Amino acid sequence: MHEIGRGDVWLVGAGPGDPDLLTRKAERLMRTASVVFYDALVGEGVLALIPAHVRKVPVGKRSGRHSKDQRSINALLVEAALAGERVVRLKGGDPSMFARSMEEVAALAAVGVTARICPGVTAASAAAASAGISLSLRGLARRVQFVTAHARAGEPLDLDWAALADPGCTTAFYMGRSAAADISRNLIAHGLDAKTPVLVACDISLASERCLRTRLDLLPLAVQAVTEGKPTLILVGEAVRQEDLPISDTRQRLQHQLR
Repeated sequence: MHEIGRGDVWLVGAGPGDPDLLTRKAERLMRTASVVFYDALVGEGVLALIPAHVRKVPVGKRSGRHSKDQRSINALLVEAALAGERVVRLKGGDPSMFARSMEEVAALAAVGVTARICPGVTAASAAAASAGISLSLRGLARRVQFVTAHARAGEPLDLDWAALADPGCTTAFYMGRSAAADISRNLIAHGLDAKTPVLVACDISLASERCLRTRLDLLPLAVQAVTEGKPTLILVGEAVRQEDLPISDTRQRLQHQLR
């Protein structure tokens, strides 16, 4: 049984949104916390599992709508830990995947507080599961790479496109909605076939989930058609091309192909 003592801090992965994908450990930690600081991407079903007596503090950051900067979040965690609170920092997906966890760990360590981490299901794994595909595929995708497609306002997306344009790899672009055109253009320019299969996914694991299979040269059109401004994950690679496998109909999704 994992319970939180006074002054303890846990960084907890909330998964992609479906509370059924939350780990049992994560749920126990939330139930024994005195305060939960949660991200904007944490699903409502997950938040509903937090007992009423536990204080819930939103600290989420969304593109263009930042409610708290990272320094402020760090200060809140430090203040709560030093006050003897039982602290959970609830992060969408997995805390070790593009979640700035180490900045929070470092801020806490600077005042003598050791933060521990409870992993969660990351969006790429959940999207692949929803689409009925595998991120790796023997003979076609021997490697999987995870990339953040988020850039600061006004700055170009500075990535090693030559390395990313690997036909023997599956690449997961997190926060890819606004960068779809750059991803398509640069990967093709660096040698990846324009017809390379792509999966666009948003609201992953939720009732409103949308998954759309398309191809690399049509990626910007697909993102515009399906995402409606929502946080978006993009999977690129031959492993996505498993059109003979059924996509579960248990959730609303778009199943048409753009060609």
